[in-house]
Amino acid sequence: MTSSSQEILNKNSLFESEPALHDDVAGQIMQMFTSFNQVNSLEQQIDAITENISQVFLSTIDSNSNIDLDFLLEKFSDSQIPIHPTNVESYLQYISNNVVAHSIHTSSPRFIGHMTSALPSFVRPLAKLMTAMNQNAVKIETAKALSFCEREALAMLHRQIYSFSDGFYDQHIQNNLSTLGILVSGGTVANITALWCARNAALGPKDGFLGVEQEGLAAALDVYGYTGAVIIGSDLMHYSFDKAADLMGLGIHSLIRIPTDCHNRVNLQLLRQTVTECRQQNLLIIAIVGVAGTTDSGGVDALEEIAEIAQAANTHFHVDAAWSGPLIFSEKYRYKLAGIEKADSVTIDGHKQLYLPMGIGMVFFRDPYLASAIEKQASYTMRKGSFDLGKRALEGSRPGMALLLHAGLKLIGLKGYEFLINEGIRKTQYMAACIDAMPEFELLAEPDTNLLLYRYIPEHLREVVAKKQITKIDNQIINKFNESLQKTQRQIGNSFISRTIKKNLNSGNEFPVVAMRAVLANPLTTEADILAVLHDQIQIAAKITI
Repeated sequence: MTSSSQEILNKNSLFESEPALHDDVAGQIMQMFTSFNQVNSLEQQIDAITENISQVFLSTIDSNSNIDLDFLLEKFSDSQIPIHPTNVESYLQYISNNVVAHSIHTSSPRFIGHMTSALPSFVRPLAKLMTAMNQNAVKIETAKALSFCEREALAMLHRQIYSFSDGFYDQHIQNNLSTLGILVSGGTVANITALWCARNAALGPKDGFLGVEQEGLAAALDVYGYTGAVIIGSDLMHYSFDKAADLMGLGIHSLIRIPTDCHNRVNLQLLRQTVTECRQQNLLIIAIVGVAGTTDSGGVDALEEIAEIAQAANTHFHVDAAWSGPLIFSEKYRYKLAGIEKADSVTIDGHKQLYLPMGIGMVFFRDPYLASAIEKQASYTMRKGSFDLGKRALEGSRPGMALLLHAGLKLIGLKGYEFLINEGIRKTQYMAACIDAMPEFELLAEPDTNLLLYRYIPEHLREVVAKKQITKIDNQIINKFNESLQKTQRQIGNSFISRTIKKNLNSGNEFPVVAMRAVLANPLTTEADILAVLHDQIQIAAKITI
């Protein structure tokens, strides 16, 4: 804990003795619910302490502390709840020393390894306001104005994706029969929700059959005459689709993953062939999935062509644009998402390139009535005909994160998001050029968006790599070296790059490659920071022996 935080702790009167706390449990608990405007309220005192802790945390350049995980395991091994209320200041000191001090500095300009970034300055105060309001977005009775605010924010993004007419949005934005989008906790739930809607719509009620929702998957497939059901996408689909296949009763074996090409895009010829084979086998294709921004490399599928394939097969077309969806804001790079407007559903994560905090995912629907296929009611909540948002959603109770989404769209705006997207891609191209110019590194693929794959090459192997004469043993040595390099860099904590496993697209072989994975989305990251991260790796590599 910093000295200023300690001073705040020491000078206020809440350092009471443990016996004093134990004698007045009721008083201590009621103080926690005291109005903020009362003099010397507990909240005001906590605010002063946590604000200082936050500022120190956010100003730290290092990506994380070098504390060993075993230390943390030992620190958090107490399974007993204290009998009496804990002294607040003591607890804040404990949290500052043991949680905050060893948390990952995701806002650091040298933390460029994951899809998490610095947040704009308006988020923290608005998050406090959101918490103070404590709205439950499941229904109107617990989120009166916020429900309509959420629908408006989702309509703004829907319009950016689909560009329908003014009349369309006038009709649907606040129509309780329409659902332009659903706000969820993240991309995983968004993808599951999209496939849930697709399955229920494909196997709805008919001829006395009550539909898959009521009678189950086996009965639905039998009534419709299918031998089974599948979901088709690339082998770079997010693992959330495995979860979706599992939850929907299909089984992961019914998730067909098509190989990708050298640009990390689904092989269209194999996709067409697979769709034809599935139809010949009388399998229901619940959805064909296009990926706009693969998690490991940022690759974007040929969405226009996939849309045509899905349309010809009369099947649902879903685009997982959790990462690269915000390219829709960029006049320069929107072309990379050509075809997204033909998708029946689209996933976008707010906590990625919309620069919002964790817990904001969205799924959008081309057809405003598609989500009615999953609608549920209950007598005590989510009544039929109401504006209750929870009636067409997987999740029940959830916080009012829509306030932060609405603020981001209004306060950053189209041009603001365009600047952020363009800058991220520019910095990625700069880093790629730096890597190309450094003999220590090999660029594994030209970046499609703002993710970059590369690796460090030990000096004695640089010539064979340059000549593309690498052997399987050489590759294994390089893999072990890069794994050690990434782990060491992470442990030291001055900077951070993640890693993944890919096929070496430059060497002409199929050896699995341990690749360094850079994610350039943080607006605070400068060219100097990029060079610092690379030089950090070079210095660490000099001390590694394989």
